[in-house]
Amino acid sequence: MSLFKQVFIKKEGLTYVLLFALLFFFMFPVYWIIVTSLHTNSELMQLPPKWWPVHISLASYISILSSSVFLTFYKNTLFVALGATVLCIFVSIFAGYALSRFRFKGSNLITLVFLSAQMFPTVTLVIGLYSQYRALHLLNTLYVLILATTTTALPFSIMLMRTFFNGISRELEEAAEIDGASRFKTLFSIIVPLSKPGIMAIAIYTFLIAWDDFLFGLTLVSDISKRTLSPGLSLTYLGEFSYNWSGATAAAATATFPLLIAFMFLQRYMVEGLTAGGVKE
Repeated sequence: MSLFKQVFIKKEGLTYVLLFALLFFFMFPVYWIIVTSLHTNSELMQLPPKWWPVHISLASYISILSSSVFLTFYKNTLFVALGATVLCIFVSIFAGYALSRFRFKGSNLITLVFLSAQMFPTVTLVIGLYSQYRALHLLNTLYVLILATTTTALPFSIMLMRTFFNGISRELEEAAEIDGASRFKTLFSIIVPLSKPGIMAIAIYTFLIAWDDFLFGLTLVSDISKRTLSPGLSLTYLGEFSYNWSGATAAAATATFPLLIAFMFLQRYMVEGLTAGGVKE
């Protein structure tokens, strides 16, 4: 065997070792959540910790799925995530199309603002958004969470749609205009169908942001009936003097698994949308 082949095989083997190490590093928290949820709270307090439950207990899952509070959190989260996704897609299509097709005074500045908005952490928006939503009497509603999470997802979504629209030939629009189609008809019958990968990408992106939101759900909503999963579970199962770790991990697993399964089937659309948008720019 030549020296080149030996070096290549060693490098390839080292690559697989590093990949498995990274996979273990990122998947271990998921594994530990599952194992913890299958223990009872008394077993979790034992030392040394049990890396696998000797007696599998589904009591925490039964308690979670029969809890009306948890189901309320789940329903609220689904409503907010779907609402934010639809709203973000709607705004991103029009804003991205305007920035792509129209050149007006200040258009470059608006593009720069959208790009710079992604550099600021979400926590910097809370005070300003809280004051605005309080003046509009939107606090303690699910609609305020839809608006807040949409605000977080919009800069990236608009720039991605602008990239897709830039990659679509203007000649298609000119041909449709000659045939008598209005600009709105051209947008929704020609441009939007050609941008489906980008729309799917921002839909997944926005849905994940809204589903995982903690800060806005904790700050803008105080009514327990309007809580979403992340703040609701932390306030319900993690107290100041006692912790229901088994119930908390069972709730986390129940809330996360449907999302993981959906993402496993839809991740190719996310990757396709992001890579296609990057090439077309």
